[in-house]
Amino acid sequence: QSRLVESGGGPVQSGGSLRLSCAASGFRFDDYAIGWYRQAHGSMREAVACISGRGTKTNYADSGTGRFTISRDNAKNEVYLQMNSVEPGDSGIYYCAGQFMHLDLCVMHYPDQDFWGRGTQVTVSS
Repeated sequence: QSRLVESGGGPVQSGGSLRLSCAASGFRFDDYAIGWYRQAHGSMREAVACISGRGTKTNYADSGTGRFTISRDNAKNEVYLQMNSVEPGDSGIYYCAGQFMHLDLCVMHYPDQDFWGRGTQVTVSS
């Protein structure tokens, strides 16, 4: 059973930092690009960042460029999202998702994702 489990969310003040983790099991981890997505209450889900299966390529949404860093440790089957200088607009449920990719690249397009975690809540206060 392919599975992704997010952790590391919680309350944080504006300007602070948070690191989210995504633990994977049940599939060949390095064949899958991993993306982080978020969904604020009452809003649509949006992409945050993604990383290719071997970790050589990353993409960031404009909202996170310069503040967020995505990384992965394939030996541990884990992906991380380091969030620095967080803002209230960063609040929401953060999901990780896996997408099978033949090449070492990633795309931030949630309909193409093969499976999802259940999310972890991030709440940024001013």
